[in-house]
Amino acid sequence: MLALLTLVGAAVAIPLAAAVAAHPVTANPRGHTLGYTVGIPHPALLLAGYLVSTVGSLLVSGDRLPRRLGLLTGAGADLCALLWRFAFIFTWCALAALASLLLLHWAGHPPTSR
Repeated sequence: MLALLTLVGAAVAIPLAAAVAAHPVTANPRGHTLGYTVGIPHPALLLAGYLVSTVGSLLVSGDRLPRRLGLLTGAGADLCALLWRFAFIFTWCALAALASLLLLHWAGHPPTSR
């Protein structure tokens, strides 16, 4: 399963990298957030592939903490999409920063032995 998710991630990374290399990335105010624009083909499909590869790899982990993080980030992605549809990338990045803090906390506290 991880190999498949890696292939999905690579399939998404190639057109995203090409778009960022070929086109300027712009940011425009949208309410209290920023909306980012990059000239990418099929943005909804690429976003779906990105989320499947990033969140999916956490959900299929054999360890319960990454699975919990996958559930948290998956629910967060849904929330960002529902509440801030036109500023999803901005709010997703904020959520990812919070998830990174959670990972830092977990990394600093090794699991207790049973």
